Amino acid sequence: MIARRRLRKKVSVTLILIFLNLIFFLVTYPSFLKAKSCEETLCKYVALTPYYVLHSYRLWTIITSMFVHAGFLHLFVNMISLFFLGSFLERLIGKKRFIFIYFASGILASLFFIAFSLLSDSKVPAVGASGAIFGLGGVLAILTPRLPVYIMFIPVPMPLWLGIVIMLVLLWIVSALHNLPIGNTAHLGGLIAGLLYGLYLRKKYKRKVAILDRYFR
Repeated sequence: MIARRRLRKKVSVTLILIFLNLIFFLVTYPSFLKAKSCEETLCKYVALTPYYVLHSYRLWTIITSMFVHAGFLHLFVNMISLFFLGSFLERLIGKKRFIFIYFASGILASLFFIAFSLLSDSKVPAVGASGAIFGLGGVLAILTPRLPVYIMFIPVPMPLWLGIVIMLVLLWIVSALHNLPIGNTAHLGGLIAGLLYGLYLRKKYKRKVAILDRYFR
């Protein structure tokens, strides 16, 4: 029993999630390359396409889409972000809470994407772990808002809360200027889930959060 408990403590949930994303990528991406659209490949059954969720009841894609990526760069950026944000948050709040908020953020991100797709095109698919990752960032923005971080292409440290805001805004601007299919509404949904959970933890564990506040002044 003691050995099992020690093993559980050593196992990194963050690394397991990264491994699952890599496996999903290796299995699904080759089929994506062979087709002209998502409807012609395995993508149709793993990507989050609101039309199919609402009309064909492919509810599982709300989860599977969190582990599917559209290319090497997409995978790389998300996994780097997951590694740094996830490793820190997992140690901060524990494995069970970490797993809960990761999937809760990813699911709310998917629901936001579905809801907002009704205002535009419900047949546009979405893939990626970024909704869940924004959720992790949301929790940290509440628990450790002044934690210094770097974001890509900006070699200046900034408070974590500001980094999250800048990334969200930059992605929205880039997608608007270049007409790229970035799931900004999913990012927003995941972030909201993280912020709400962060507020819950801050209120419930006031003494521990006060220690964090003193440490990251």
